[in-house]
Amino acid sequence: MSKIALIQMRSVAKVACNLEDAATYISQAAVQGASLAVLPENFALMAKESQRRDIAEAAGGGSLQDFLAEQARKNSIWLVAGTIPLFVDDDEESPPTASCLVIDSDGGQVARYDKIYLFDVGIPGREEAYHESSHTHAGSQVVCVDTPVGRLGLAVCYDIRFPALFMQLMKQGMEVLALPAAFTAGTGKAHWEILLRARAIESLCYVAAAAQGGRHENGRETWGHSMLVDPWGAINGEMEKDPGVLIADINIGDLESIRQRFPVLTHKRLENQER
Repeated sequence: MSKIALIQMRSVAKVACNLEDAATYISQAAVQGASLAVLPENFALMAKESQRRDIAEAAGGGSLQDFLAEQARKNSIWLVAGTIPLFVDDDEESPPTASCLVIDSDGGQVARYDKIYLFDVGIPGREEAYHESSHTHAGSQVVCVDTPVGRLGLAVCYDIRFPALFMQLMKQGMEVLALPAAFTAGTGKAHWEILLRARAIESLCYVAAAAQGGRHENGRETWGHSMLVDPWGAINGEMEKDPGVLIADINIGDLESIRQRFPVLTHKRLENQER
Protein backbone atom coordinates (compact mmCIF):
# COMPACT_ATOMS: atom_id res chain seq x y z
CA MET A 1 0.00 0.00 0.00
CA SER A 2 1.34 3.45 -0.92
CA LYS A 3 -0.12 6.93 -0.98
CA ILE A 4 -0.37 9.14 -4.04
CA ALA A 5 -1.21 12.84 -4.04
CA LEU A 6 -3.24 14.56 -6.75
CA ILE A 7 -2.62 18.31 -6.80
CA GLN A 8 -5.41 20.44 -8.23
CA MET A 9 -4.64 24.04 -9.15
CA ARG A 10 -6.20 27.14 -10.63
CA SER A 11 -3.07 28.46 -12.26
CA VAL A 12 -2.81 32.11 -13.28
CA ALA A 13 -0.72 34.11 -15.74
CA LYS A 14 2.11 34.74 -13.24
CA VAL A 15 4.64 31.95 -12.95
CA ALA A 16 5.90 33.03 -9.51
CA CYS A 17 2.41 32.78 -8.00
CA ASN A 18 1.85 29.35 -9.49
CA LEU A 19 5.18 28.01 -8.25
CA GLU A 20 4.46 29.32 -4.78
CA ASP A 21 1.13 27.51 -4.77
CA ALA A 22 2.68 24.33 -6.18
CA ALA A 23 5.37 24.35 -3.48
CA THR A 24 2.70 24.63 -0.78
CA TYR A 25 0.71 21.72 -2.18
CA ILE A 26 3.79 19.53 -2.66
CA SER A 27 4.75 20.14 0.97
CA GLN A 28 1.22 19.24 2.10
CA ALA A 29 1.35 16.04 0.06
CA ALA A 30 4.64 15.00 1.66
CA VAL A 31 3.44 15.78 5.18
CA GLN A 32 0.38 13.58 4.57
CA GLY A 33 2.58 10.65 3.63
CA ALA A 34 2.40 10.61 -0.16
CA SER A 35 5.39 9.03 -1.86
CA LEU A 36 4.47 10.55 -5.24
CA ALA A 37 2.52 13.67 -6.23
CA VAL A 38 0.96 14.50 -9.61
CA LEU A 39 0.76 18.15 -10.70
CA PRO A 40 -1.79 19.30 -13.32
CA GLU A 41 -1.16 20.27 -16.92
CA ASN A 42 0.14 23.84 -17.32
CA PHE A 43 0.75 24.10 -13.57
CA ALA A 44 3.35 26.84 -14.03
CA LEU A 45 1.32 29.06 -16.38
CA MET A 46 -2.25 29.33 -17.61
CA ALA A 47 -2.18 32.09 -20.18
CA LYS A 48 -2.56 32.41 -23.94
CA GLU A 49 -1.08 29.49 -25.82
CA SER A 50 1.32 31.84 -27.60
CA GLN A 51 2.82 32.80 -24.22
CA ARG A 52 4.10 29.30 -23.53
CA ARG A 53 7.23 30.09 -25.53
CA ASP A 54 8.05 32.86 -23.06
CA ILE A 55 8.74 30.33 -20.30
CA ALA A 56 10.06 27.48 -22.44
CA GLU A 57 13.38 25.96 -21.42
CA ALA A 58 16.08 23.76 -22.88
CA ALA A 59 15.85 20.20 -21.64
CA GLY A 60 18.04 19.58 -18.62
CA GLY A 61 18.17 23.09 -17.21
CA GLY A 62 16.07 26.14 -16.43
CA SER A 63 14.18 27.74 -13.57
CA LEU A 64 11.13 25.46 -13.85
CA GLN A 65 13.19 22.28 -13.93
CA ASP A 66 15.35 23.57 -11.06
CA PHE A 67 12.19 24.31 -9.05
CA LEU A 68 10.89 20.78 -9.55
CA ALA A 69 14.19 19.19 -8.57
CA GLU A 70 14.42 21.37 -5.46
CA GLN A 71 10.86 20.56 -4.36
CA ALA A 72 11.38 16.84 -4.84
CA ARG A 73 14.61 16.87 -2.80
CA LYS A 74 13.26 19.21 -0.11
CA ASN A 75 10.16 17.10 0.47
CA SER A 76 11.66 13.66 -0.26
CA ILE A 77 8.85 12.98 -2.72
CA TRP A 78 8.57 11.85 -6.34
CA LEU A 79 6.85 14.28 -8.70
CA VAL A 80 4.92 13.83 -11.92
CA ALA A 81 5.46 17.38 -12.99
CA GLY A 82 2.30 18.25 -14.93
CA THR A 83 3.54 19.83 -18.13
CA ILE A 84 6.13 22.46 -18.89
CA PRO A 85 7.21 23.74 -22.33
CA LEU A 86 10.61 22.47 -23.47
CA PHE A 87 12.42 23.35 -26.67
CA VAL A 88 13.01 20.54 -29.15
CA ASP A 89 16.75 19.91 -29.50
CA ASP A 90 17.34 23.39 -28.02
CA ASP A 91 15.67 24.92 -31.10
CA GLU A 92 14.16 28.14 -29.78
CA GLU A 93 12.56 28.97 -33.13
CA SER A 94 10.27 25.95 -33.26
CA PRO A 95 7.22 25.41 -31.01
CA PRO A 96 8.11 23.81 -27.66
CA THR A 97 6.73 20.50 -26.45
CA ALA A 98 4.26 20.02 -23.61
CA SER A 99 6.49 17.84 -21.47
CA CYS A 100 5.59 15.81 -18.41
CA LEU A 101 8.68 15.09 -16.31
CA VAL A 102 9.04 12.47 -13.59
CA ILE A 103 11.41 13.60 -10.85
CA ASP A 104 12.62 11.22 -8.15
CA SER A 105 12.98 12.10 -4.47
CA ASP A 106 16.65 12.99 -4.99
CA GLY A 107 15.70 15.60 -7.59
CA GLY A 108 16.79 13.56 -10.60
CA GLN A 109 14.77 13.38 -13.80
CA VAL A 110 13.93 9.73 -14.47
CA ALA A 111 11.46 10.11 -17.35
CA ARG A 112 10.06 12.61 -19.83
CA TYR A 113 6.85 12.28 -21.81
CA ASP A 114 5.95 14.77 -24.55
CA LYS A 115 2.20 15.07 -25.09
CA ILE A 116 1.33 13.18 -28.26
CA TYR A 117 -2.27 14.19 -29.01
CA LEU A 118 -2.78 17.94 -29.31
CA PHE A 119 -6.08 19.68 -28.65
CA ASP A 120 -7.22 21.02 -32.04
CA VAL A 121 -10.99 21.18 -31.59
CA GLY A 122 -14.09 23.32 -31.33
CA ILE A 123 -16.35 22.59 -28.35
CA PRO A 124 -19.88 21.59 -29.50
CA GLY A 125 -22.52 23.96 -28.15
CA ARG A 126 -19.96 26.54 -27.00
CA GLU A 127 -18.06 29.40 -28.57
CA GLU A 128 -14.75 27.77 -27.76
CA ALA A 129 -12.06 26.57 -30.13
CA TYR A 130 -8.49 25.48 -29.56
CA HIS A 131 -5.55 24.86 -31.89
CA GLU A 132 -2.81 23.56 -29.64
CA SER A 133 -0.66 22.36 -32.53
CA SER A 134 -0.08 25.98 -33.58
CA HIS A 135 2.06 26.51 -30.50
CA THR A 136 3.10 23.02 -29.40
CA HIS A 137 5.31 20.34 -30.91
CA ALA A 138 3.71 16.89 -30.61
CA GLY A 139 5.61 14.03 -29.02
CA SER A 140 5.85 10.51 -30.43
CA GLN A 141 7.21 8.24 -27.68
CA VAL A 142 5.15 6.19 -25.22
CA VAL A 143 6.65 6.33 -21.70
CA CYS A 144 6.30 4.01 -18.71
CA VAL A 145 8.61 4.14 -15.65
CA ASP A 146 9.08 2.38 -12.32
CA THR A 147 8.10 4.50 -9.28
CA PRO A 148 7.35 3.97 -5.58
CA VAL A 149 3.60 3.61 -6.37
CA GLY A 150 4.08 1.07 -9.15
CA ARG A 151 4.95 1.02 -12.83
CA LEU A 152 3.68 4.38 -14.01
CA GLY A 153 2.38 5.19 -17.49
CA LEU A 154 2.28 8.83 -18.57
CA ALA A 155 -0.36 10.67 -20.60
CA VAL A 156 -1.68 14.24 -20.70
CA CYS A 157 -5.25 15.55 -20.91
CA TYR A 158 -6.51 15.07 -24.51
CA ASP A 159 -4.46 11.84 -24.76
CA ILE A 160 -7.16 10.15 -22.66
CA ARG A 161 -9.42 9.93 -25.74
CA PHE A 162 -7.08 7.63 -27.68
CA PRO A 163 -7.20 4.01 -26.42
CA ALA A 164 -4.34 2.84 -28.65
CA LEU A 165 -1.92 4.85 -26.50
CA PHE A 166 -2.95 2.93 -23.40
CA MET A 167 -2.67 -0.40 -25.18
CA GLN A 168 0.97 0.50 -25.82
CA LEU A 169 1.43 1.48 -22.17
CA MET A 170 -0.03 -1.87 -21.10
CA LYS A 171 2.59 -3.62 -23.22
CA GLN A 172 5.20 -1.74 -21.18
CA GLY A 173 3.72 -3.03 -17.92
CA MET A 174 1.65 -0.06 -16.76
CA GLU A 175 0.02 -0.48 -13.33
CA VAL A 176 -0.84 3.16 -12.66
CA LEU A 177 -1.67 5.88 -15.18
CA ALA A 178 -0.73 9.45 -14.25
CA LEU A 179 -2.77 12.00 -16.20
CA PRO A 180 -2.06 15.70 -15.70
CA ALA A 181 -4.93 17.64 -17.31
CA ALA A 182 -6.63 20.95 -17.92
CA PHE A 183 -9.95 19.68 -19.29
CA THR A 184 -12.35 22.39 -20.39
CA ALA A 185 -15.53 22.76 -18.34
CA GLY A 186 -17.70 21.71 -21.28
CA THR A 187 -15.84 18.55 -22.22
CA GLY A 188 -15.16 17.75 -18.59
CA LYS A 189 -18.81 17.78 -17.62
CA ALA A 190 -19.65 15.48 -20.53
CA HIS A 191 -16.72 13.08 -20.66
CA TRP A 192 -14.10 13.44 -17.88
CA GLU A 193 -15.33 10.79 -15.44
CA ILE A 194 -16.46 8.43 -18.20
CA LEU A 195 -13.09 8.49 -19.95
CA LEU A 196 -11.06 8.07 -16.76
CA ARG A 197 -13.14 5.12 -15.60
CA ALA A 198 -13.08 3.54 -19.07
CA ARG A 199 -9.27 3.70 -19.24
CA ALA A 200 -9.02 2.19 -15.74
CA ILE A 201 -11.45 -0.63 -16.55
CA GLU A 202 -10.06 -1.59 -19.93
CA SER A 203 -6.44 -1.47 -18.71
CA LEU A 204 -7.17 -2.87 -15.23
CA CYS A 205 -4.98 -0.16 -13.76
CA TYR A 206 -5.21 2.77 -11.37
CA VAL A 207 -5.81 6.16 -12.99
CA ALA A 208 -4.47 9.18 -11.12
CA ALA A 209 -5.78 12.33 -12.82
CA ALA A 210 -4.67 15.75 -11.51
CA ALA A 211 -6.51 18.68 -13.07
CA GLN A 212 -6.85 22.42 -13.32
CA GLY A 213 -10.17 23.66 -11.94
CA GLY A 214 -12.16 26.91 -12.15
CA ARG A 215 -12.08 30.18 -14.07
CA HIS A 216 -8.62 31.34 -15.15
CA GLU A 217 -7.28 34.80 -15.97
CA ASN A 218 -7.10 33.94 -19.67
CA GLY A 219 -10.87 33.39 -19.67
CA ARG A 220 -10.66 29.63 -19.87
CA GLU A 221 -12.77 27.56 -17.48
CA THR A 222 -11.46 24.15 -16.50
CA TRP A 223 -13.41 21.27 -15.03
CA GLY A 224 -11.32 20.21 -12.03
CA HIS A 225 -12.60 16.98 -10.41
CA SER A 226 -9.17 15.46 -9.93
CA MET A 227 -9.70 11.82 -9.04
CA LEU A 228 -8.18 8.43 -8.41
CA VAL A 229 -9.96 5.53 -10.12
CA ASP A 230 -9.15 1.95 -9.12
CA PRO A 231 -8.68 -0.98 -11.55
CA TRP A 232 -12.33 -2.01 -11.20
CA GLY A 233 -13.53 1.45 -12.19
CA ALA A 234 -14.47 2.69 -8.71
CA ILE A 235 -13.65 6.28 -7.76
CA ASN A 236 -11.45 6.14 -4.67
CA GLY A 237 -11.23 9.90 -4.22
CA GLU A 238 -12.47 13.00 -6.05
CA MET A 239 -12.27 16.78 -5.67
CA GLU A 240 -14.63 19.50 -6.88
CA LYS A 241 -13.15 22.62 -8.55
CA ASP A 242 -11.23 24.31 -5.76
CA PRO A 243 -7.43 24.00 -5.57
CA GLY A 244 -5.96 21.60 -3.06
CA VAL A 245 -4.50 18.15 -2.47
CA LEU A 246 -6.22 14.77 -2.66
CA ILE A 247 -4.47 11.85 -0.97
CA ALA A 248 -5.45 8.34 -2.05
CA ASP A 249 -4.15 4.80 -1.65
CA ILE A 250 -2.57 2.64 -4.33
CA ASN A 251 -2.51 -1.11 -3.63
CA ILE A 252 -0.59 -3.03 -6.29
CA GLY A 253 -1.43 -6.29 -4.50
CA ASP A 254 -5.13 -5.66 -5.13
CA LEU A 255 -4.39 -4.82 -8.76
CA GLU A 256 -2.49 -8.08 -9.26
CA SER A 257 -5.32 -10.04 -7.65
CA ILE A 258 -7.92 -8.46 -9.94
CA ARG A 259 -5.81 -9.18 -13.03
CA GLN A 260 -5.38 -12.82 -12.02
CA ARG A 261 -9.07 -13.38 -11.26
CA PHE A 262 -10.32 -11.39 -14.26
CA PRO A 263 -7.66 -11.97 -16.95
CA VAL A 264 -9.22 -9.82 -19.66
CA LEU A 265 -5.79 -8.48 -20.63
CA THR A 266 -4.80 -11.96 -21.85
CA HIS A 267 -7.91 -12.40 -24.04
CA LYS A 268 -6.63 -10.71 -27.18
CA ARG A 269 -7.72 -11.87 -30.62
CA LEU A 270 -6.83 -8.92 -32.88
CA GLU A 271 -3.25 -8.31 -31.83
CA ASN A 272 -1.94 -7.57 -35.34
CA GLN A 273 -4.69 -5.02 -36.00
CA GLU A 274 -3.98 -3.26 -32.71
CA ARG A 275 -0.40 -2.39 -33.54
